Amino acid sequence: MGSSITPDIAGLRALSHPVRLRMLTLLRGEGPATATTLAQRLGLNTGATSYHLRQLAQHGFIEEDADRGNARDRWWRAAHASTRTDFRARGVVDSDVEAYLTTVVLLYADRMRAAVSEMPFLPPPWRTVGTLSDWEVRLTPARAEALVKKLAEVIEEAEDADSDDARPFVVNLNAYPRPGQPWGEEEQ
Repeated sequence: MGSSITPDIAGLRALSHPVRLRMLTLLRGEGPATATTLAQRLGLNTGATSYHLRQLAQHGFIEEDADRGNARDRWWRAAHASTRTDFRARGVVDSDVEAYLTTVVLLYADRMRAAVSEMPFLPPPWRTVGTLSDWEVRLTPARAEALVKKLAEVIEEAEDADSDDARPFVVNLNAYPRPGQPWGEEEQ
């Protein structure tokens, strides 16, 4: 599952629902699950969970895991390792992008809050390997795009370790123009 998906506008709208994005995150991070398992994890009823799973499957984010389950229990797995977005695609509306990005930001913030609260309880070797750092550099649009591409390449080149002390390690790449700055009319 090393591939990524770039959703079309309908997929972007579907993924804008917080429950669906959390489900996809769980399936990617923890592996295949049933609607019942996900319902328990997310505090939902199985009917709502099944509905959201069908929506994710319809847009290609997840697929049925035919190697597991039986007639009663359908197992689902993530179809891709990551989701990429292309906001320059035809038909993408700013409100759709904003809804999706708002959902992503809320999910990231929740995960970061949980990570920070767990830091004191991590084994000593894991307490110092992460970072919540930020940099601000002055770039042209072309240089900013090149930087983001290079950072994504570095992350994608990281190979999974097959060792007893290996654990899932989350990397969020957030790169954007600093909010609140004035823009001239020629730039818009």
